[in-house]
Amino acid sequence: MIFRSLSLTLAILFAGPLLLHAADLKFSFDSKRPVPGSTAVAPDQAFDEKRGFGFVSKAGNARVFGVRLEEGNYHVSLLLGDSARPTSTTVKAENRRLMLEKAETSAGKFEVRTFTVNVRKPAIGTGGNTTLNDREKGPPLSASWDDLLTLEFNGESPGVAALEIKPATDVTTVFIAGDSTVTDQRNEPWAGWGQMLPRFFDRSVAVSNQAESGLALRSFERQKRLDKVLSMLKKGDYLFIQFGHNDQKDKATGAGPFTSYKENLKRYVERTRAKGGVPVLVTPMERRRWEGSSLRPTLSDYAEAVRQVGAEDKVPVIDLNAMSIKLYTALGPDPSMRAFAFYPANTFPGQSEALKDNTHHNTFGAYELARCIVEGIRAQLPELAVHLSKDAGTFDPAKPDAPDQVTFPLSPPSGAVLTPEGS
Repeated sequence: MIFRSLSLTLAILFAGPLLLHAADLKFSFDSKRPVPGSTAVAPDQAFDEKRGFGFVSKAGNARVFGVRLEEGNYHVSLLLGDSARPTSTTVKAENRRLMLEKAETSAGKFEVRTFTVNVRKPAIGTGGNTTLNDREKGPPLSASWDDLLTLEFNGESPGVAALEIKPATDVTTVFIAGDSTVTDQRNEPWAGWGQMLPRFFDRSVAVSNQAESGLALRSFERQKRLDKVLSMLKKGDYLFIQFGHNDQKDKATGAGPFTSYKENLKRYVERTRAKGGVPVLVTPMERRRWEGSSLRPTLSDYAEAVRQVGAEDKVPVIDLNAMSIKLYTALGPDPSMRAFAFYPANTFPGQSEALKDNTHHNTFGAYELARCIVEGIRAQLPELAVHLSKDAGTFDPAKPDAPDQVTFPLSPPSGAVLTPEGS
């Protein structure tokens, strides 16, 4: 059983700075010894529509807990530890969004870790709805656009004793607009850098990654995703913008990096500033294309167009294109496959054919790119950099982490849904 609780320890810890308000939610994961004032949840208590909470899915050590919430930002506090064993817990939210990385406690020791999660729904506050793609619509209890906050408790020896959720109304939100290289990928082995970014912020920042696969600047706006972001954005929030991979496929008359692409970027900047937000441009990372021992650029014109808009409109630019070239070069021609989705057939559930993807990253590659973004934040956005987590560390893309040292527990497949008894 993954979840154990110590009612005396929990009562002491939650009676202090974590004292609940009427709008707060509090759960303990041992129905036999619930914490006073909390709701006891059994390890295999499936989500139930009437209760509005419960476990959504499970696989191996992983358990995904869901709570029905309104749209907004929430502080999530976890009491981690176990009375009899050491624990190592990795926590992901929504669609595998990395929140805590290998939080460890020794036997008999407990600690509270808090992070902030953004929850969103398709409805737009100013009218209408975001147009969702089919892959975003299910299964019913696992999509980023549903009415649940989902939390995946995972790791070598996870130990989550209790959970508290509070509305977070005083935090900064970092919104992200982008494509498949940025998005919260639903299933292993793929991952986007926006999916890894929350792990590097403290509780004063929420990341709302609204990037989606297959989109360019025009289609993101046409599906009312920019409208959705701007309806949620408040003064002082950020919008990180990274496109290019799909814009490059635009064959319309006059389309190109220095024409339509630049015009669209400028409109995003203008609309963000009109709402009091801070636009941040991110140059698109390179694909994995080698000519001997040198990388062959595929997006250099689009990266240059981003830099031009940054200079012309005085917008901060994080040059992920340049950093990705340093990263891949440091890894080398063959080892760089370790940062992308290259796997033999049947490595993951439902994967019947070998993966040889030179565009999309795995969790290691996405993690390294997120570290590049963090360095860009330090250099270009000092006012946001003060909110990076204490253990964010520094990173040189020319000296990447070893792939074997950056590993994460596999998440349950998005279709592994628990069913309530009697349904």
